[in-house]
Amino acid sequence: MNKSFLLALPAFNQSDDILGVIHEAQMHDVDILVIDDGSTDDTKQKIADVKDVYKMFHKKNLGYGQTLINSFQYAINNKYDFIITMDTDGQHMPAEIPFFIKEAPNYDIVSGSRYLNQRSLREDVPPDRYCINKEITSILNNITGFNLTDSFCGFKAYSVESLKKFALSVPGYGMPLQVWVQAWKYQLKIKEIQVQLIYKDFDKQFSNGLHNPDTRLLYYKSIIDNETEICENKIEKENHRF
Repeated sequence: MNKSFLLALPAFNQSDDILGVIHEAQMHDVDILVIDDGSTDDTKQKIADVKDVYKMFHKKNLGYGQTLINSFQYAINNKYDFIITMDTDGQHMPAEIPFFIKEAPNYDIVSGSRYLNQRSLREDVPPDRYCINKEITSILNNITGFNLTDSFCGFKAYSVESLKKFALSVPGYGMPLQVWVQAWKYQLKIKEIQVQLIYKDFDKQFSNGLHNPDTRLLYYKSIIDNETEICENKIEKENHRF
């Protein structure tokens, strides 16, 4: 039986890269949903002119997490089997989509990792982002036992059936941390696969006061703490039912 795949491409002010990403993605056996998250450049117009892709436009910027949440709901509503998410800033390679298509039927989440092969590390990796990723990944591994190497890579494939279990509510950059904790709660089957390590935007500005690395780290930790407490309480209640 042929399994259907939806590729979700969130975009916010990605005018320089969006058309190239879409064109390369169209070479693969996936339906494509492009979500413009209230861009203030001409990203929206470029997306509007593209044929043979599904489109979603946010009237204002809702956040990276909310954009993914909306794409998950689209996949559920339209009865896809799997959804692949990848960024549109040129740091994820559409040529790697087949790797996710191959592995997705065997797992609940297939997650790209830029650090699975430590030899891929280079001096031009932004040190604050790498250090935060490493610390948050260690915290998540202590909770989940998943042995992740990259907890923030946005290049992922999800079983849509598994996504129906999730209750995701964080609209910002920290939403993927909710995913990992809830995946632990539901004992989902996880696999990491190697993807290319590409950093193009070394001066990336994190919105909502998160540009400061210390503030960003505290924000991520607070999401993990809150989500872990929620999941532990649910597990305890479920155990008391039996």
